[in-house]
Amino acid sequence: MDPLSLAGLLAIAFVAAYTQTLTGFALGLIMMGGVGLTGIIPLTDAAVLVSILVVVNALQVLLKGWRDIAFRQFFPALATSVLFLGAGYWLLTLMAANSLEGLKILLGTVIIVSSIQLSLKPEPLIKMSSPLSFAGFGAIAGVMGGIFSTSGPPLIYHFYRQPLKPGTIRETLVAIFATNALLRLGIVTASGQMPRASFWWSLCAIPVVMLATWLARKHPPPLSPVAMRKLAFLLLFLSGVSLALPPVIHML
Repeated sequence: MDPLSLAGLLAIAFVAAYTQTLTGFALGLIMMGGVGLTGIIPLTDAAVLVSILVVVNALQVLLKGWRDIAFRQFFPALATSVLFLGAGYWLLTLMAANSLEGLKILLGTVIIVSSIQLSLKPEPLIKMSSPLSFAGFGAIAGVMGGIFSTSGPPLIYHFYRQPLKPGTIRETLVAIFATNALLRLGIVTASGQMPRASFWWSLCAIPVVMLATWLARKHPPPLSPVAMRKLAFLLLFLSGVSLALPPVIHML
């Protein structure tokens, strides 16, 4: 990886981590969208990088907060997400080998739909949803995680509707995402699809993500949480449109 490409990748990682810290979502979506637009590294390699960053972030979060995990909701969501993760990864390898434009359209569509869904304020529920509902949302998250390592949006929406403490929701989601990321890395390794040697320079993003997280906590921008969420929504929506529209026009 040349220095200019590495600098671009680290800049995307910084923006993604900074936004994630302030809004609670978007690291994977911004990383995948930025890489898809710039072509700095292949999308399949970017998904591996996102998985690694998710695990690193989870280790920091769960070191003290693992006791707050809502295990009754954690297990059904995790079980189906794990089952469907392999299906998502299989779809990624199939599309990467046969249709790069189709892969960009799919990623752009996922980002657009996720940005709209995450911009909506979940209607809180009085009663806890059934285990079956957690399993259903977990299945959708598993497919998304297998394809682009972006399993967050469906589960974020569903969990934040539940009568649970914010800290409990956060720790539970982080645990699910980290487990999926580890499994996805295992699938990539077992299938012999680990990135080429030059990819490992992208791990320089790890200290950049840690720095961005610290800066966002210590020196947040002079924006309200609502304004920051709107800005994140706009960023994601525009990146999704920019990614999906050119190949659609080309195909037409």
